[in-house]
Amino acid sequence: MSTGLVNELREAVLSYDLDTLVNAVKKSLGKGLSAVDVVNALTIVLREVGDKFQAGDLFLAELVAIAENVKTAISEVLEPELRKVGGERKSLGKVVIGTVHGDIHDIGKNIVASMLFAAGFEVYDLGKDVPVEEFIRKTREVNADIIAMSALLSTTLPVQREVIERLGREGLRDKVKVMVGGAPVTKEWAEEIGADGYGEDAIEAVKVAKTLSGVRE
Repeated sequence: MSTGLVNELREAVLSYDLDTLVNAVKKSLGKGLSAVDVVNALTIVLREVGDKFQAGDLFLAELVAIAENVKTAISEVLEPELRKVGGERKSLGKVVIGTVHGDIHDIGKNIVASMLFAAGFEVYDLGKDVPVEEFIRKTREVNADIIAMSALLSTTLPVQREVIERLGREGLRDKVKVMVGGAPVTKEWAEEIGADGYGEDAIEAVKVAKTLSGVRE
């Protein structure tokens, strides 16, 4: 991996400006570098960003802004190039994430989704108020490795159980790991409903996802 490429993209990423980042990505491609090289360099930068956040050197809002900008640059500029050559971003696994049906709180879920992406996961964010059927449908569609469900209201906690039970009836439970989180969620609740992991905050959620995916730090 070219140190120069990583340095250039790091500077663009830390500008917090989407146009600056997109232009840097296009410039790199214009030099003859492959989309795979650029994506891998961005992944290195995102890992550095995640480390800075955990060390307290970046604010949460900065982390989310960076992750969203990189996500946009990859989807709009790099993915079309990757499809042309049959390449793809190196991924730690596919995560389907959403806030369960009946719950419209998504700030925490958005943060977790951004941090999972920054850590190297392929993230499919279903948004908020997500029906059980949609979790199942998307899991089948993308062949997900992990389902991550957020619930911020105690009244919507049972939906997390419903998704897990539905996975069992659909013959998918052994094929996908399930993570749960949210203000009223506890480790005991996660164990009661048969979830594979629980994160009490976004940093812990990333660690749990890595563990479930067999990633060693």
